[in-house]
Amino acid sequence: MPGPDLGARDEETAYAKINLALHVRRRLPDGYHELETIFAFLDRGDGISVQSGESISLQIDGPFADGLSTTDNLILRAANRLAQHANVKRGAHLHLDKMLPVASGIGGGSADAAATLRLLNRFWQLDLPQAELADVARPLGADVPACLASRTCRGTGIGQDLERILDTDLRGTVALLVNPLVPVSTAAIFAAWDGVDRGALESGSPIESARNGRNDLQDPAIALVPELTGLLRSLEECQPIVGRMSGSGATCFALFDSVGDARMAERHCRKTMDRIWTMIGEIR
Repeated sequence: MPGPDLGARDEETAYAKINLALHVRRRLPDGYHELETIFAFLDRGDGISVQSGESISLQIDGPFADGLSTTDNLILRAANRLAQHANVKRGAHLHLDKMLPVASGIGGGSADAAATLRLLNRFWQLDLPQAELADVARPLGADVPACLASRTCRGTGIGQDLERILDTDLRGTVALLVNPLVPVSTAAIFAAWDGVDRGALESGSPIESARNGRNDLQDPAIALVPELTGLLRSLEECQPIVGRMSGSGATCFALFDSVGDARMAERHCRKTMDRIWTMIGEIR
């Protein structure tokens, strides 16, 4: 197999993930939770690039780079797992442009790891099929296989049993993400869940299922991050198609028919909240 051009550079987007709905059904003996969710992905996120290197290494820049390790990072775990799986002996110098808040319920490290697998599959000219990459991704975290596909899908089990769903009503919809710049621990939010099974996620189109669904982690997150109350109220006042918290928080989302509506909602949130991060993009 020929090696890559030593001067070559390639890049990939780690697409921001949102959970349109997230129904937590029960705790499992291994500490994970059985859930039902609808994953959707923006056309924006972190940026990852790669050039040839003597070993597998990582550099991190961007507005949310502070505090992130360049030696103990899910990106490096993903790269090393792929290299071991495919018996790759070449190096790769990876660069992360960290645009998404850390510990924010929109993919973050999972999206970065998934993008690294897609990127190195090309850069190392492995041409591994999606199913094989998903096998590599699975031990890296519950959301990594969904982030690997980065397409609208229904997730069951711990979120790794994925089913593509028809998303013509959702694709191209404009999403506003808003985060109060308060990092939250996924483990802490799940631990605060009251253990009550409030029922299954309905079938149907993504938007119909989302409208009729809920996020069972939203109330536990509000208890730990009171700022979410005002944030969610501000989004609701803008009358989105759907609006709620994503994942374990603290990022909230609202879907709109147009960029103009999303920008009006963004301005409204900035008027009512002192300190927030926002991002506007389209659903892929």
